[in-house]
Amino acid sequence: MSTNTTDRPDTAGAAAQQEVVVKCPATGQFVGSVPISTAAEVEAAAGRLRRSQPLWQQMTIDGRARWLGKWRDWMLDHRDELLTPLQLETGKSWGDTRVEIAALQIINYWIDNAAEFLADQTVRPYGAANAGKKLTLVYQPYPLIGVITPWNGPLSVPLLDIPAALMAGCAVLSKPSEFTPLAWRVAVEGWKEIGAPDVLDVVFGYGETGAALVNTVDYVMFTGSVNTGRRIAVAAAERLIPCSLELGGKDAMIVCADADIDRAVDGAVWGGFVYTGQVCISVERVYVEEPVYDEFVNKLVAKTSALRNGMDSGHDYSCEVGSMTTAQQLAIVSRHVDDAVNKGAKVLVGGKAGDASDGGLFYEPTVLVDVNHDMDCMREETFGPTLPVMKVRDVTEAIERANDSNLGLSGSVWTRDKDKAMSVARQMNTGSVNVNNVITSLLQFGLPMVGWKESGIGSRSGGADGIRKCCRQKAIVADRVAMKKELLWYPYSRRKGTFVENMVRMLSAKDWRRRLGR
Repeated sequence: MSTNTTDRPDTAGAAAQQEVVVKCPATGQFVGSVPISTAAEVEAAAGRLRRSQPLWQQMTIDGRARWLGKWRDWMLDHRDELLTPLQLETGKSWGDTRVEIAALQIINYWIDNAAEFLADQTVRPYGAANAGKKLTLVYQPYPLIGVITPWNGPLSVPLLDIPAALMAGCAVLSKPSEFTPLAWRVAVEGWKEIGAPDVLDVVFGYGETGAALVNTVDYVMFTGSVNTGRRIAVAAAERLIPCSLELGGKDAMIVCADADIDRAVDGAVWGGFVYTGQVCISVERVYVEEPVYDEFVNKLVAKTSALRNGMDSGHDYSCEVGSMTTAQQLAIVSRHVDDAVNKGAKVLVGGKAGDASDGGLFYEPTVLVDVNHDMDCMREETFGPTLPVMKVRDVTEAIERANDSNLGLSGSVWTRDKDKAMSVARQMNTGSVNVNNVITSLLQFGLPMVGWKESGIGSRSGGADGIRKCCRQKAIVADRVAMKKELLWYPYSRRKGTFVENMVRMLSAKDWRRRLGR
C-alpha cells in the first residue's frame, strides 16, 4: 500500500537507498536529504510516543496550551528557517511561500477554545424512567494519531491537523511527502528545541513508510490523492481504526450575470494560480453566464498575461506563480491542456511548459475557452495553473455543470444578490462554498472542511468537532439516588412483569386509551 505520492523509485540502487534526496523543482538543484525510516524505526518511534502520551494527557489543557504557544512563537521567530527550505523544496514564489505561515492562526484557535470544546458534557436523561440518572459525556484522546501530509503545503497542511490532536492530549507521529520533507523537519525540531514533551515526531520515506505508520497508530489523518486515500481507508478498516481523508477537488466557480466582474476576475486569477494551482480547493473550472462571458474572459486574459512566472529565491516578490512541484503533476497539466486543444478548446494565454533543459518544472498560467465536459480538464483534477472557462445559458445550467463531477470539496458563487448566492450555494454538491471569494473557507476554523463524494471522509476544523474527532467518546451513567435493587433485575415474577408492562405502556403511549390498555 502506498500512503503518499510515490513508492520507492525503481532504480538499480533502490534496495540500498538510505535517504530521500530533495531537489528544487524550479532549478533541479540539490536542496537536502532526509533518512528513510524503516518499518522497525516507525514502530520504535510510535512506541516511544505512546510511552510519553499518558503524562501529556494528564497535563491540564492550560499546560498543553502553554507548550503549543511556545511552539507557535518559535515558528514565528524562526520563520525564515522554515520558509526558505519550503520555497526551495516546492518551487513556489516567495509570496506563495509566505502564505503558509498564516496557518499558525489555528494554534491560537485551539488554545482559546479547547477547554470549552473538551469539557465534560452533561446530558439530559430522556423519559421519566431515566429521571434518576446522571448522564455525562467525556472526551478522552486517542493515544497516537498518525498524520500523513502532501507536498503542496509542507507547513500549512500539517498545522491544520496536528495542533488539534496535541491540544486534545494525543501524541502525533507525522509523515511529510517524500518530495517536501525539509520544512516540516525544521518545525518538528522546533518542538524539541523548546523542550516540549516527547509527543510529536516525524518519519520520512516513501509508501512503505506511510504503510508502516498506518499499521501502528490509533487514528489516521491523510491529505492527498483519491487513490491513495482509498487504500488508506481499506487499511484502516482492516485494523478497525478511524481515519479522516481530505482528498481531491475539482472546484467550480460560478459567475452570475450580476456579479462584480472585476472582483470575480481577480478572484479567479488568485484562486486558480496561487501555489501554481496546486491547492485542493483551487479554482479548477469556471462557468460564466452568457451576458458577461466576453467581458470576464477579456479581463481574465489581461490579468493572467500580467503574472510573472518564476521562483524569486531572493525573496524580493518579483514573481507570482512558481514552478510545479513534481514532474508527475507537470505531466498531468500538459496532458489536460493537450487533450482540451485536440478536442477543440482554444488557449488564449499560456499553454506551454517551460524549457526542460534548465531543470525547472514550470508551466505557464493558462486560460482555456471553448471547453466542454468531454475534456479531461473539466472532468479530472488538474492541480495546476490552468483556468478552463465555459459559457453557460443561466445559473441553472451552471449548477448542473458544477455538480457534474465525482469530486465535491469546495466551490464559489459570484453575484451581488445575497439571496441568490445562498440559493446557489445550497444547490452545489460540495462540502463548502465561498460567496464572492475563493479558498477563504479553509481558514474559517469554526466551520468544517468537508469533502463530499470522492473528496474525502470526515473533516478538519469545524469548531468543537474538529478537536473532538481526536478523542474517543465515553458515556458515564450514574444514579442520582442510590437504590438497593433495580426493577429489572432478577428474580423475575408475574407481578413484576405486569408492573413493568404497565409502566412501559404509560410512558410510551401518546394517547390515554393505549396508556390504560384499552
